[in-house]
Amino acid sequence: MSSRLVVISNRLADLNKPAAGGLAIALGGVLRSGGGVWLGWSGNIVPYQDENSVACTTVGNVDFLSIDLDEGEHQGYYKNYANGTLWPLLHQRVDIAVFDSSSEKIYRSVNKRFAHALLSVLREDDVIWIHDYHLIPLAEELRAAGVMNRIGFFLHTPLPPPATLSVLPNHEWLLSSLFACDLVGFQSNEDRVNFLSYVQIYFGDEAVDGSTVTRRRRTIVGSFPIGIDVDSFQAVAQSPAAQAMCAGMREEYSKRKLLIGVDRLDYSKGIPQRIRSFGAFLHSFREFRRSATLIQIASPSRDDINAYAEIQRELESLCGSINGDFGELDWMPIRYIHKTLNQDELAGLYQAAKVALVTPLRDGMNLVAKEFIAAQNPYKPGVLVLSKFAGAAEQMREALIVNPYDTESTVHAIHRALVMPLHERQERHRALLATIKRYDLHWWCKGFLHALTRPESKHDYSIKSILKKVLNRIDADSNRIR
Repeated sequence: MSSRLVVISNRLADLNKPAAGGLAIALGGVLRSGGGVWLGWSGNIVPYQDENSVACTTVGNVDFLSIDLDEGEHQGYYKNYANGTLWPLLHQRVDIAVFDSSSEKIYRSVNKRFAHALLSVLREDDVIWIHDYHLIPLAEELRAAGVMNRIGFFLHTPLPPPATLSVLPNHEWLLSSLFACDLVGFQSNEDRVNFLSYVQIYFGDEAVDGSTVTRRRRTIVGSFPIGIDVDSFQAVAQSPAAQAMCAGMREEYSKRKLLIGVDRLDYSKGIPQRIRSFGAFLHSFREFRRSATLIQIASPSRDDINAYAEIQRELESLCGSINGDFGELDWMPIRYIHKTLNQDELAGLYQAAKVALVTPLRDGMNLVAKEFIAAQNPYKPGVLVLSKFAGAAEQMREALIVNPYDTESTVHAIHRALVMPLHERQERHRALLATIKRYDLHWWCKGFLHALTRPESKHDYSIKSILKKVLNRIDADSNRIR
């Protein structure tokens, strides 16, 4: 019987959904090609939850396992601990993190439920890939239940320095639970170094051997920057819907230089700082008044959390103030849109823009930067202005790299982007496109699984031979998609 890939994430993916997220796009093809299991929360909140209840839906050769959460679990595990404590901490916003021991206990118990949900279907040769901060202790729970399979964990968010991590009550318990993994992956080398430094500080220098943690087992620690499916996104950019969007935007803004920002509404994205920088740009470079327009898309996100409601009010006030100061009857400098656009609309918007402002205060990767480059006309490309605090900055060095906290330097980067000569725009785009094509979605997936199957012992060698089929499936699936 051949081995399967088992994916575990907070939310269960819907591989048939047209607007499926990056994780579903990355792994859906592999699961469909070789068979496997995806376990996650259904999204349902129920009055009472039987902790042993697991729903299973089989589509082709993929089993989708889902668990429901009751109100207490949703509040404690998801809203309070995952998103009220870990999310701000991981993005270095300790000032708004909420530390609550009762929510931590619920977070632990829900991770235990995930582990128990998997046990009934797990085969001894399955490969387990756990995703993100919601499920940091899951590998430890699986080991406690006797699971000996290869387990990998990938953190999609950034990981802050040890001093920030140490603010979390019981941080040693949470971070040391990753020692139960065979592989721990991060988005950037900076995140990888932060984790190894944390282990050395709190568990001793002897706990780290190069890029391997030796505290319990040999846990490989690596950086695996996630990419996009460049070919697929370029196909979307050429679709009739995307081309219609692009043509419409170019006609509407035929006398303007269009800048765009595309983000989920979140305090980590640096949207207020970006708006202020654009206002300062208009103040400093008067010749761009009436000719430069910023379209800021801010997709709704966690509206029921106070911090998100506050940033929404701040953005509405900032945009209104700048439009009031600089706007004319026939020109508004900022169009703020609080809605979600589909991929066709985004691809068309990217093509119409002269400049993309991707300036998060902290971000694990930020795939908008890569989508913008993929969508560009190579003969007349736009310019990417990218925050140094996005994981993408480690790869995309030909972008104009800025510190989003430094308004003056951001203002000058915006100006440089708008007046950049065509030959320089082409050279930068050519280099950036080559990078995102080389390190694309398939490279990320294959690279992680190769590292997960690397032999460290006789037992690992047998696992590697079993999992060779999984890697061959990824190659086959990648070729099929392209």
